[in-house]
Amino acid sequence: MKRFGNQPVPSAGPFITAILILCLILSTSCQSSETSERLVSSGETTIDVVSQATLARYRTNEVRDYQGMRLDPAIGPRDNSIQGVQNVDMDSFELRIDGLVKAPIEFSYDDVLAMTSDQRLITLYCVEGWEATVLWEGVRIKELIEKAGGVSDSANTVIFHCVDGYTTSLSLHMIQNWDIILAYKANDLPLPPEMGFPFIVVAERKYGYKWARWVNRIEVSDNDSYRGYWESRGWDNYASIYGS
Repeated sequence: MKRFGNQPVPSAGPFITAILILCLILSTSCQSSETSERLVSSGETTIDVVSQATLARYRTNEVRDYQGMRLDPAIGPRDNSIQGVQNVDMDSFELRIDGLVKAPIEFSYDDVLAMTSDQRLITLYCVEGWEATVLWEGVRIKELIEKAGGVSDSANTVIFHCVDGYTTSLSLHMIQNWDIILAYKANDLPLPPEMGFPFIVVAERKYGYKWARWVNRIEVSDNDSYRGYWESRGWDNYASIYGS
């Protein structure tokens, strides 16, 4: 992977010291492929939920080139989640769309896969200083919301709730105008649990802590001051990779 260059890191507020110490448990896995291979091959300790078999599967089977561009691996050797990797029970899983929508609705995983898909080449930027360019595939979140009958006039925020209790939010304007997707594939393979199976928010132009994994609920809200897990602990709520 590539160095982050001169891109600014978002303001961490009064909790900067504690958050930097804890940065390895950020919402999104964002380690380099070189580090991944070094940790596995040298026998150094890694989080045991990410097995060598999983890493080998991705090295062997995932798409690594797209339209002349070299893709980065979609999975690294660490678990950076707040409660460990979630192995979601798909027999009972539902994705719920609710809040300020006209007709709250639930989708099964297969329901979402049956919708029109969107494929995007998007770079994930981690506040640790790494970046990964991955081919994502999923559905536009605005289309999921439209199937819930659309939003109330007062709506301005979309809150993502995850199986592990993690939350974060994006503006409704961003969801509607940037065509943000809820992905179920990375580099042409279904997401592994480590990357958020069944669904990850591909929060284009935002730092990794906005890329919610294991999403099971999308709430439309009028609370534009909502702060998610890391944002309520001092991280910048806007999280733009280009600065505020």
